[in-house]
Formats: sequence, structure tokens, C-alpha cells
Amino acid sequence: MAAVLQTRTINLALQGGGSHGAFSWGVLDRLLEDQRIVIEGITGTSAGAMNAVALAAGFAEGDREAARASLRRFWEGVLEGARTSPLRRSPFETMLGGWNLDTSPAFVMFDLVTRVASPYDFNPLNVNPLHELVVELIDFDRVRKSPVKVFISATNVETGRAQVWDKRHLTADHVMASACLPWLFQAVEIEGVPYWDGGFTGNPALWPLFDTCASDDVVLVQINPIRRPGAPNTARDIINRVNEITFNSSLLRDLRAVDFVTRLIEGGRLKGTGYRKMLMHAIADEATLAELGASSKFNVEPDFIDMLFEKGRTAAENWLRTSFRHVGQRSTVNVRRLFQGSEDALDGEQLKPPRKKPKAAE
Repeated sequence: MAAVLQTRTINLALQGGGSHGAFSWGVLDRLLEDQRIVIEGITGTSAGAMNAVALAAGFAEGDREAARASLRRFWEGVLEGARTSPLRRSPFETMLGGWNLDTSPAFVMFDLVTRVASPYDFNPLNVNPLHELVVELIDFDRVRKSPVKVFISATNVETGRAQVWDKRHLTADHVMASACLPWLFQAVEIEGVPYWDGGFTGNPALWPLFDTCASDDVVLVQINPIRRPGAPNTARDIINRVNEITFNSSLLRDLRAVDFVTRLIEGGRLKGTGYRKMLMHAIADEATLAELGASSKFNVEPDFIDMLFEKGRTAAENWLRTSFRHVGQRSTVNVRRLFQGSEDALDGEQLKPPRKKPKAAE
């Protein structure tokens, strides 16, 4: 008699980070292979939003292989669209085996222009090849029919607050709003409201998963390192680190809120309030991603994308081997250590014992 497959339901939180989103693609590709995993909801920002809608569109009929194919088709489209891009590594960087574009003449010029002129000046027609790609490759009717809940976030330029849309309202414009870096593209207007990249206020926003999903387990696919030893000392590195801190701050705020509520629940101070103890997990490879500079987020060379994809698959494989058995039982990332920058934040073996699930979530 065949053994019954023990499935476990998770939610995914996908960060933005330009071409580093290929790491998340690798993670998703490996998770979709595992029949034990049921994905209830996905929240994503920027590249994470693109991965989210690509997966959901392919998963409209609950077909895992179709979801994997949809993700691959999207990233192959990215590579094809960037085939003639001048943003390539310099021969010097290639010789050293690095992936950054800091010494690329085209990138240096591109970087300089974005620092002295606005996109309303150097791109008055607001040309964005990614918009055409999303329109061509993502069927939003299929996204809306998908059994996976999808949430993507952008930043309201006028209020500075996060705006989160669920799949019922998504179009290509919403995805582009989530990925709109203000020094590269004009603000995306939706119903008369201008939006910028969601990373400023939610990278990604976690609360939609808490409010609308039954599963208590959230798996953060982390592509933006939280900790970098030492202080940067060049103008470019200083700006890049400021941007990295800014884009991580919203996530750290949400993690602090999760930790605060968890402590109140453990102290018995929220009985009868309906608050749930969320179980946090993380799939990451900070050793690899921390070595990559901000300029590498614009690198869309096939070898680089392939490397990130394989690193993502490996990271997911490691998580499945070491942490999957704890899904539904306990966190495998120490949230407090994560937002405090401790190196052993992923040491799930030192966490508290399993808890009994609230009746409302059973």
C-alpha cells in the first residue's frame, strides 16, 4: 500500500532586487518540484512581484510543471530582451571572475546620468522594456484564477505609505508600479495616484499573509543581505549601502512586529484576541549575495542569471533538508536575531519547542 504524502502549507515572501530575483526563481523552481509543499499565498515586491505573478499565472489549473514553465519563460524573456543591452561587465571584471558592473563604461555613464537628471528628462517617453515583457508573457486573467493568493506592494508617492493589491485587481501597471525605481522611471500612475517601488515601504509586505491566509508559516526568500561588515568608503558604495538599508528597513519593521506579538502571546497577554503566532522561515544565501555589489542587480548576462538560479535551487534544497520538517511546528529563523543582525539568525535548533495550533487555524 502506497504511503500517503504528508503535505504542508506555506506562504512565500519574495523580496525585490533586480536581476537577483533569479535567485528567487531558483528557489521557487525547487519548491514547486516538491509535492509535499502547498503554496497558499505569495507576497512580492519588484522582482518578487514579477516572480509571484509568473508563478500564479502558470499555476492557474494547479499544475506545478506549468508554474515552473511560466517562471522559466519569463526569465528567458528577460534574457532575450537584454541580449543587446550595453550594460555588460568590463573585460577587467570578467577576467577577475566578478559579476559587478562598476568598471563597465556603459554602466558608469548610465549611473552618472541617473544622478544628475531625472527620468522625466532623460526618458521623456517613459520607455520601459520590462512593461512590454510583462504584458506579453503574463496572462493576468490566469493570475486571478490561480488558487494561489497573490499580493504585490508599491509605495504611494504622495503619502509615503505602502499600497498592497491582491490578485483581483492586478494588471501589468500594478507590477510595474511595484518595480518603479524613481531615479530610473517616471512614477506609475494608477487611478490618478503616482507610485514608486514597493521596496521603500514593504520588501516585501508581510501583513497581507497574516490577515488573509490560514497557514501560519511564512517563508522569506531573502535576496537583500541585511548585514554587511565594515563601513563603505567610496561615494558609490555609500549610496548603495544607504539604499540597501532603506529597502531592508520595512522588512525589519515587520519582523519586529512579529517578534513583539510572539512575545505577548508567549506571555499569555493576548488570549482571546484572535492574534496568531506566526512561524517564520527563511531561504537565503548571504555568503553569495553579500559578495555582489548593487551594480550586479543590472547584470542580465545569461551566465549570471544561470548562476543565481542554481544558487537559489541549492538554497531551497538545503532548507528542505534541514527545516521543512519543522513547518507547522515552529519557526526555523530566529526573528529577533535576524533583525538584530546576528550571524546565527538561521539557527532554528535553538528556538522554543513546538506550540499547539490555534483552533481557528486548524
